[in-house]
Amino acid sequence: MNAIDLSRRGFLVSVTAAGAAFALTAPAEAAGAFEPTIWYAIDRDGVITVHIIRAEMGQHVGTAIARIVADELEADWSKVRIDHVDSDPKWGLMVTGGSWSVWQSYPLYSQAGAAGRIALIEAGAKLLGVNPAECVAAKGTVWHHDNGMSYGDIVAKGDLSRKFTAEELAKLPIKKAAEHRIVGKPGQAWDIPAKTNGQAKYGLDAKVPGMVYARPKLPPTRYGATVVSIDETAAKKVPGYLRAIALDDPSGTVPGWVMVYADSFVAADRASEALNVVWKTDDTAKVSEADLQARARALIADTSAGSLVVEDPGVDAAFGASKSTMECTYTTSTALHFQMEPVNALAFEKDGVFEIHTGNQWQSLVLPWLAKALGRKEETIVLRTYVLGGGFGRRLNGDYAVGAALASKAIGGKPVKVVMTRADDTRFDSPRSPSVQTLRIAFGEGGRVTGMEHHACAGWPTQAMAPFFMPKGANGQPYDPFAISGANHWYTVGAQRVRAVGNDLANRTFRPGWLRSVGPGWTNWALESFMDEAAAEARVDPLAFRLRMLDGAGRNAGSAPNAVGGAKRQAAVLKRAAEKAGWGKPLPKNTGLGLATTFGQERDMPTWVACAARVAVDPASGAVKVEKLTLVADAGIIVHPDGALAQMEGAALWGMSLALFEGSAFENGQVKDTNLDSYTPLRMADVPDVEVEFVASNEAPVGLGEPATTVVGPAIGNAIFRAVGARVRDLPIRAEAVKAAMKA
Repeated sequence: MNAIDLSRRGFLVSVTAAGAAFALTAPAEAAGAFEPTIWYAIDRDGVITVHIIRAEMGQHVGTAIARIVADELEADWSKVRIDHVDSDPKWGLMVTGGSWSVWQSYPLYSQAGAAGRIALIEAGAKLLGVNPAECVAAKGTVWHHDNGMSYGDIVAKGDLSRKFTAEELAKLPIKKAAEHRIVGKPGQAWDIPAKTNGQAKYGLDAKVPGMVYARPKLPPTRYGATVVSIDETAAKKVPGYLRAIALDDPSGTVPGWVMVYADSFVAADRASEALNVVWKTDDTAKVSEADLQARARALIADTSAGSLVVEDPGVDAAFGASKSTMECTYTTSTALHFQMEPVNALAFEKDGVFEIHTGNQWQSLVLPWLAKALGRKEETIVLRTYVLGGGFGRRLNGDYAVGAALASKAIGGKPVKVVMTRADDTRFDSPRSPSVQTLRIAFGEGGRVTGMEHHACAGWPTQAMAPFFMPKGANGQPYDPFAISGANHWYTVGAQRVRAVGNDLANRTFRPGWLRSVGPGWTNWALESFMDEAAAEARVDPLAFRLRMLDGAGRNAGSAPNAVGGAKRQAAVLKRAAEKAGWGKPLPKNTGLGLATTFGQERDMPTWVACAARVAVDPASGAVKVEKLTLVADAGIIVHPDGALAQMEGAALWGMSLALFEGSAFENGQVKDTNLDSYTPLRMADVPDVEVEFVASNEAPVGLGEPATTVVGPAIGNAIFRAVGARVRDLPIRAEAVKAAMKA
């Protein structure tokens, strides 16, 4: 890794190199199938099995990727199958997050499908005794006028020895949007029946003969806890209890864990509660949410701290020469994942291979941890793939797999099924860090923006788990791109400065995690709230204020292949959302319409999204009711419309949940909310009308899993201000805060 370019794109190119070679080979004679690339195979019945390296957690990613192959291959969709593969070095980077799956997969699987189609046409033409140039492929058949031969027959009888170099593959033409037959067309996901009839296998379903169960007894702090003593007296009274072992973890992933073994999960659960363990802890055992926020404020105030992600010439000069300036500070609270399936893993050694059966979003990250923890080579460890009962970024951090592996190793490699309770899962969660952000803006003549600064401080998940993924800023200091993404926006604001500051106390107290949308979950809350406040300061309509700066000038012009059109595409979705929602039309008293927009996470993979939120506020209590969310997205080519719509709707409702309902706090080194009685996500009764529109586009498909999460919160905050004049700057927005802001 040391020699590669550690920019985000350089990293992706390097780590996917193993999976980017598409030599067309034909071990098909022996295997009875044609495997034109590592990404799919066609058998003698014409059944096409597409290999999926992305985790399935309800987003139907397998269907989306299979559509890409099938369209270019001119396959019969009824004969396409999906195979979610286990970990293997040949797949390259195995990660499901960042809204990357379709974006990364589209060019690779398109080229693979096109190569297979060409090879099948050539082999089919030879069998038919005709010129390949006179043949076409359609619905799994090679046709020469009215004479056709199915892909299955060609695989069984043909010579499929054609090979393509990587350079040839890169030059293969792929279809324009207007030519698509499967991509972009309505259709049900392939895996819906299995998910609804009980056939889908989740991590909790994993079992092997002879396994025992275990539940961890967790220490009082995430780090810095060591076991002093274990008293089994009460645990031994639990029927089925076997033993308790303090884990030795060379990787430092699960320090202080005591694993409680039993012949059933019920027994392990009860014995874990009965077991008496004494730990020695460090100073993080006293940390509170207020401590974390105070540390963030102090770090932001230190202008020498952190990394300069954007540092244009003349920022200080712009503020010095300005007609007026404005500064605001915004905060967000600790937010938890609470995926429905608590984390779990089954681990054992068999025939010299250590198998970990679990749902996971980032196999390539977890395997090195496992190797270090177990003291063995990565190639002797395999992560078996299961469907995830929710991920949302929690299972990017596969730390729970390390605990299971060590639990098995501690009893000689015997199969151990580790299951965490909801409370365990929450205490051991990798929450979205609390954050503090300060934004400043400089106005010149006529209220024009001449300079802007954005300073953000939070715990850094990438520093905690994947430090190799951290680029360096303009001042030479590394930063977590996932803790600042979104702040380097597409507005033309004159001289711009963006500074990312890591909260060292947060990173010592807990393991910060990636939660759906990651950095933009807080950066866009601040940015889009601030844009409304700046518009009010400049006495300009918030829509007009934004559109004036989304002019596509300079670095905001965009570039191929993913950001063609730049800020002008963001302006287009914003205008459309405002129009659909009725911007400027009269509304009832105490009702407001608020706007916000985003490009998602990264400038090299922008997903242009805008939201208009209509809310009603009860002035007596400050209670907020969201009546409707109107969203417009330009995500390039929409591969799987039904899945895309579900992603947008789910992301929008999660954004609303984070805005109004979700938020915990640290008390004595731990989150205070450990179940869904006190941590209260959006309930069905509070779900508003949600309208989603996709812009028809021929541009490269990008990501849809997360961007909508980030626009709903600021749109709601801005709507509250327009409804009752109350400006709230902290997430989640509580009724008492709205009422206090109204008085202020």
